[in-house]
Amino acid sequence: MFRVFYASGLALMAIVGLAAQPAFAETPNEILASIQKEASGTAGSQGFSAARGESFFKAKHGGEWSCASCHTDNPAAPGKHAKTGKAIEPLAPSANAERFASPKKVEKWFKRNCNDVLSRVCTPQEKGDVLAYLLAVKK
Repeated sequence: MFRVFYASGLALMAIVGLAAQPAFAETPNEILASIQKEASGTAGSQGFSAARGESFFKAKHGGEWSCASCHTDNPAAPGKHAKTGKAIEPLAPSANAERFASPKKVEKWFKRNCNDVLSRVCTPQEKGDVLAYLLAVKK
């Protein structure tokens, strides 16, 4: 009897543990839609542009780095951190399905990288333009 109770208790704990996990990762398009909602509340907001995003990605913004400094001019290719030399997986979702699947990770990525490139937080417009560009990059 104890074994049956113990085994069913373990099964119940496993089910509860699974229920506590997030159901599904978000898609890059869903994350882009949430950035669009954020951008719509700001003055001067316009639709997102892959062309603007590409220009932003490849340009230096007053500092020594651009996004492409680490992620290369082709974000579907692996990159390398400009300072540490650490390998970086491809940024474009077409080449790396894990990119832009977690809103928390996306926000952390933008916070860190915008600070490195711009010395400030990116605007929702800039985030949306860059993500629109990255979604347009094919392998």
